[in-house]
Amino acid sequence: MTVQDLPRVSGDELRATSAVAGTAAPSVPVSEAGPPVMETGGVLTIDLAAIVANWTDLARRVAPADCAAVVKADAYGCGLAEVAGALSRAGCKTFFVAHLTEARALRRVAPDAIIYVLNGIPPAGAAAFADARARPVIGSMPELVEWDAFCRVNSWTGGAALQFDTGMNRLGLTAEEAAALAVRVTSPDHGISLVMSHFACADQPEHPLNERQVQAFREIRMLFRGVDASLANSSGIFLGPSTHCELVRPGAALYGLNPTPGAANPMRSVVRLEGRVVQVRKIHKGETVGYGASWTASRDTRIAIVAVGYGDGFLRAAAALGNDKPQAMVVGKRCPIVGRISMDLLAVDVTALPEVSPRRGDWATLLGDGIDIDSAAPFAGTIGYEVLTSLGRRYHRSWRS
Repeated sequence: MTVQDLPRVSGDELRATSAVAGTAAPSVPVSEAGPPVMETGGVLTIDLAAIVANWTDLARRVAPADCAAVVKADAYGCGLAEVAGALSRAGCKTFFVAHLTEARALRRVAPDAIIYVLNGIPPAGAAAFADARARPVIGSMPELVEWDAFCRVNSWTGGAALQFDTGMNRLGLTAEEAAALAVRVTSPDHGISLVMSHFACADQPEHPLNERQVQAFREIRMLFRGVDASLANSSGIFLGPSTHCELVRPGAALYGLNPTPGAANPMRSVVRLEGRVVQVRKIHKGETVGYGASWTASRDTRIAIVAVGYGDGFLRAAAALGNDKPQAMVVGKRCPIVGRISMDLLAVDVTALPEVSPRRGDWATLLGDGIDIDSAAPFAGTIGYEVLTSLGRRYHRSWRS
C-alpha cells in the first residue's frame, strides 16, 4: 500500500478525535495542501482574509499612490498561488517576485497582473521574460544592453523597471548612470515603465541614511519625469508621504510582520502554527532533556514532546539555554520550550498544567494565540522574515478566507 492509498481523515473525524483528547483541532479551511493532518506533525494555517486586510489598509494609507504586493519566496512562505489569487481578487494589480520561475507561477493565478522580477535578467534570459509576460527590474548596464537589444530585434514593448542604488549597495544602477540613461526616456518607445530604489534602514525611522536615500531618489525621479517611481517597502511606507511616490511595494507587512519595530504592530496576524503532542513524560529533578543535555530539570517535571522541529523550519537556534525561553501555548497556558530543538521534535515543560493535560494527540500552538513571529524570532537569534520563510513543507497547510 502506498501513501496515496492510505485513508484520509475528514475534518469532522478529526474534530471528534480531538474532542475526546480534550482539545479542538484547527478549523477546517477553504483550501488545503500537503499531507493529511493525521499523517504529519503540524498544521500551518494562513489567514488570507488577514493578508487582504493588511494590503487594503496599506493601500488606503498611501492613496493616491498605488499599492503593489511582494510575493517572492512563495509569498514569504504563505503560498504564492493562494496569496496572489486572494490579493488579485481584492484589486491588487502589480506584484513583485524575485525570480522568473515565481513570475510564471504567479501568471497562472493572476493572468492580467503586472509582474516585476526583482533579481533582473540572467545572461541570455531576455526572451524568457517576454514569454512569461514579466517585466525585469534592471540593475546593471550589461542587463540593460541585453534587454535593449532583445526589444529592438523583437519589437517587444512589454516594459521594464530600472533600479538605482541610493545607499543599499546591493543591486542597482548608479546615480551617475541615471543622468546618462535619462536621455532615453525622451523616446516615445523607451519601454521603461518604472524607476525604483530600495531602503536599507527603513525599519529604523531615525536613521540618517533614510533621508539621504529619499533625497537621492528625488533627484533621480526628476530625471525620469513621466515615468512612475517606487521607493517604499513595508517599513518605508511608514516613513511618510515623501516615500510613497506612485507605487509602494509592501512585503513583510502583508504577512503580519511588524513594519514599525519598537511600536505596536499595525498589521493583522496571518500565520498560526500548531504541533501535535506525541507523548507526555515525567522526569525527575536533575535529569536532562534533549541533545547535549543542555537543559536540566530543577524539579520533578512533566514534559510534552511535540512533533515539530528544525526539519519543519522551527529553527534549531531557538533552544532554551538561558533564563528567557521560547514558549508554546498548551491548553490555553503559556509553557516554556526546553532543551535543544531536534529535527522532528521539541519539548515543552507542562508541569504547571493540570495533571490530566495535555494528552497524546492534543495540540500545542507555537505561533498564534498571542505568540507572534516577531516576538518568537529573537529566541532563535534572527528576525521574523527568516522564521516565516523557513516554515517547512512537511506541515498540513491550510488557508482560511
